[in-house]
Amino acid sequence: MSKVKYRFNSKSLTYEKVKTSFKVGFLYVLSYLVTGIVFATITIILSRQFLPSPSEKKQNRELEVLKLQYELLDTKMNLAEKVLYDLEDRDDNIYRAIFESEPLPKTIRYGGSGGSDKYSVFDVFDNADLLKSSTEKLDKITKQIYIQSKSFDEVVKLSKNKEKLLASIPAIMPINHKDLFHTISSNFGWRTHPIYKTQQFHPGMDFAYPQGTPIYASGDGLIETADDMAQGYGNHVVINHGFGYQTLYGHMSKIAVHANQKVNRGQLIGYVGSTGLSTGPHLHYEVIKNGEKVNPINYYYNDLSPQEYQILIDGSKKSTQSFD
Repeated sequence: MSKVKYRFNSKSLTYEKVKTSFKVGFLYVLSYLVTGIVFATITIILSRQFLPSPSEKKQNRELEVLKLQYELLDTKMNLAEKVLYDLEDRDDNIYRAIFESEPLPKTIRYGGSGGSDKYSVFDVFDNADLLKSSTEKLDKITKQIYIQSKSFDEVVKLSKNKEKLLASIPAIMPINHKDLFHTISSNFGWRTHPIYKTQQFHPGMDFAYPQGTPIYASGDGLIETADDMAQGYGNHVVINHGFGYQTLYGHMSKIAVHANQKVNRGQLIGYVGSTGLSTGPHLHYEVIKNGEKVNPINYYYNDLSPQEYQILIDGSKKSTQSFD
């Protein structure tokens, strides 16, 4: 109920009702209304400036959860990266070593996948560094997993060829080893050439045996060369065993195979002689791995006992006579 206001009339010495005009009343109400609107506007502006709205609070909560998820994802990717590195190490140093295969080059495993501009699209976000590092790490892991998968495909293929590999490696002596003390006349390494009398590297082993002694293939393979066209070797045979292996048999008196013929380990391929650059009957034998001539003495493990192998090593150290 609105209050009635009175005014004292000093002339009549009485109280009279105060009558408010419409205009004054309207202005009075309007002032209250304007004051309220201004106050409300200021309150709203200040609250929006300093206090988050419900929707902003929700978005902030979602951003915090998203940031936490990215951090957890980054941690998980670090763990996955460690596991992947372990798989790569096993692949290079265990699985491939078993199958005599070279490790994958690091340039293939860890080659670049694009410049930093690739991730510049994240620069507009507040958490750009986190987004960039996570995306870049994920791309790197994805690429490494793909390369490792292809590498394992190759290892599986190698495992299927394991039996063929074992049969192809030149793992026996190319000549009958009845007398291991006196068979080696010249070992792998530096020595004085018997004809030129100069220090030269001898890339194989010489087995001194009588002319006509049978010579055998030391592993399965395909005859690559069977002629007397190579300077110094005389009648000689080269067998391509596959898997990066080749063997050479030189100074034969007679060749018993022909080019492009398949041979098995232990198969007769020729006879000891002294053709080419030679001073006496012997077999010059070489093992070549991936184009590099290596010491044949490391490959006689398939037909020698440990005791015989030790005798062979001791005999090689005492070899003094050289025929080529």
